[in-house]
Amino acid sequence: MSHDSDVPEDAAQAPALDFAGTTPYEDYVQADVLTHLQHPLSDDPGEMVFLVTTQVMELWFTVIVHEWESAAASLRQDDLPGALAALKRSTYELQSLNASWEPLAHLTPAQFNSYRSALGEGSGFQSAMYRRLEFLLGEKSASMLVPHRGAPRVYGELEKALHEPSLYDEVLRFLARRGEDVPDEVLERDLAARHEPHPAVEAVWARAYAGDQGSDVVRLGEALTEVAELVWRWRNDHLVATRRAMGSKTGTGGSAGVAWLEKRAAKNVFPELWTARSHV
Repeated sequence: MSHDSDVPEDAAQAPALDFAGTTPYEDYVQADVLTHLQHPLSDDPGEMVFLVTTQVMELWFTVIVHEWESAAASLRQDDLPGALAALKRSTYELQSLNASWEPLAHLTPAQFNSYRSALGEGSGFQSAMYRRLEFLLGEKSASMLVPHRGAPRVYGELEKALHEPSLYDEVLRFLARRGEDVPDEVLERDLAARHEPHPAVEAVWARAYAGDQGSDVVRLGEALTEVAELVWRWRNDHLVATRRAMGSKTGTGGSAGVAWLEKRAAKNVFPELWTARSHV
């Protein structure tokens, strides 16, 4: 895709420049919409950076949710290559998401305070798309729907996601269909509840990792481990950036701030994949 500003001298090679309406690029990308979504509420020049960075993060949440839903759908169809491809794409996207912290990672308290009041009661934990991302990881919580009761479409999407199998649920169902010893109590669990580690699931991963390193189970386990590690890095980068900008003060929206983020960062994604390694 070219963004060159120079028009070739040879008219035969020149790009089309005259359109009856908006350009095809604009029609497809909706760049004019994206570049006019920023409405700073303070006079501080740093607020524009904060707005754009958080909006970029929301877009990355959206595509990562799409990838994990695609991976889950592939697993339901026993299409392991399709699931692995979607998980691999999501790791590149997670790396880009994590890199989005860079513009905000070095804020001093004074710099953050210069526009913090513009957030009012706004806080990142209110992000509906991030909540869908967490639900796909198995971090289910009905209470996290409450902030969205005033937005029927968003609330409906979140409620649907709450009661659907997570990506990890689909992984465990896939493994069970492949003959792995995943207990019924795990396969038939309340899907609206948070996934809790189970020793039998840990044993499935431990057996796989002790065997053929090229097996489908190990390949799937490693793809999930890459995802889990990058999510852990996202949470830790969030924690460090927040600690640097505001210390241990109460977070925006009345959240516990650093204390809340420390608790989140301490949680392992796909926990049995990590604990199983101690038994290999």
